[in-house]
Amino acid sequence: MNATDLYYASLTDVAASIRAGTLGPLELMRHTLARIERLDPRLHAFARTMPDQALAQAGEAERLAAGGQWLGPLHGVPVAVKDNCFTRGVVTANGQAIHDAFVPPEDATVVRRLREAGAIVVGKLNMTESAFSDHHETIAAPVNPWGEALWTGVSSSGSGVATAAGLCFGAIGSDTGGSIRFPSAANGLTGVKPSWGRVSRHGVFELAASMDHVGPMARSAADAALMLGVIAGADAADPTASALPVPDYLQATPGLPGLRIGLDPAYATDDVDAATSAALLAAVQVLREGGAEIRAVSVPEVLPVNAGWLAFAAVEAAAAHEATFPGQRAGYGAALAQLLDLGHQVSGIALQKILMQRLVFRGAFEALFTQVDVVVMPVTPDAGLARARMATLGTDPVGVLRHIRFTAPYDMSGHPTITLPCGRTAAGTPIAFQLVAPLMREDLLFRAALAFQQASSWHLAHPDVQG
Repeated sequence: MNATDLYYASLTDVAASIRAGTLGPLELMRHTLARIERLDPRLHAFARTMPDQALAQAGEAERLAAGGQWLGPLHGVPVAVKDNCFTRGVVTANGQAIHDAFVPPEDATVVRRLREAGAIVVGKLNMTESAFSDHHETIAAPVNPWGEALWTGVSSSGSGVATAAGLCFGAIGSDTGGSIRFPSAANGLTGVKPSWGRVSRHGVFELAASMDHVGPMARSAADAALMLGVIAGADAADPTASALPVPDYLQATPGLPGLRIGLDPAYATDDVDAATSAALLAAVQVLREGGAEIRAVSVPEVLPVNAGWLAFAAVEAAAAHEATFPGQRAGYGAALAQLLDLGHQVSGIALQKILMQRLVFRGAFEALFTQVDVVVMPVTPDAGLARARMATLGTDPVGVLRHIRFTAPYDMSGHPTITLPCGRTAAGTPIAFQLVAPLMREDLLFRAALAFQQASSWHLAHPDVQG
């Protein structure tokens, strides 16, 4: 394959080519690092790269392959991780100026599992400060490869940009209010926010611990399925990680016939821009034509749980930052400091009310799955958002609440979601939708997503990035 085809090849195809001996890990790594060197000075996806380490690991992967030894399904494949994931011996700053010299003594569990599966981590990806809404002023914010005036999505901004621009073949993101889904939608990717507890959080900086989800961002559902299968599962270092068996997501029950998909027309289209509504309904039609049964449902009222998300996240974030805030306030950006101040102000009674709203919503939403297998909805109410408009989202509570109404409720409830490209705006920028499944039923998400991407080609389009 030529260089451009190689950069945008799927993770599953690259892994298969390495296994077949038609592509060497060293050749692949040299191409990847060269592309990063050419493009990242203007895309700013990486907080730091690890070229020496990556080349040494690629050489070892090639040596093992020559002897018929394989570490796992990602053997020799270049990936990257969000900079809130501990990486042994490499600065992990969490998007914060105050941590710009922190070098973890160990890998996060997700990083370790990627390495054990044979993946090679090429670098750490830029992100918003502590995975909240805004990039710290000391960090050059990533640039959307579909257009520099476009929003990248947050907080896994670098993960979205690097994967979309062909700087890696998949990335790790985290999601507390939409931070895997926003950049996946904005950059034309497939992103999975697993059920809370499906993937270990050990060695990942906290934003709001009981809503933090770690998951894959990739260029197809198949790639995301392979990555999730590698990183998911029980972890002795994280007692909150589920001990349930991890299915083979690539072997999800094939096809859409018999799958019941719930759609709440009012929730999914009211106060949603015309392009997003049209793309969503077109995606639903593809699912219907593939054999899925589309059923009308009523999504439980999201306003109370959505309104409570900010205060709940603030309290948990304040606990996570207790050692450094407010003591090192001068090192914090405005949006994160405002969030932490709120966390110190929320009363115990207010917190209890939010907690009960959260539990009620979780139960009510889970009850929908007696009627359907998955629920379909947008990711954001607007497509093609402008970078300038979203630059200070974190200091605009009203704007935040509108923007997170399709994302934050499912961080509060812990339900798994998958984001899938499904269209383009008139200007040609990506539009996405998401599917939500019962707790711990990511297999249902992949059943629908794999079939949708077999019947559509939105995920095959890539930004025209020259360099």
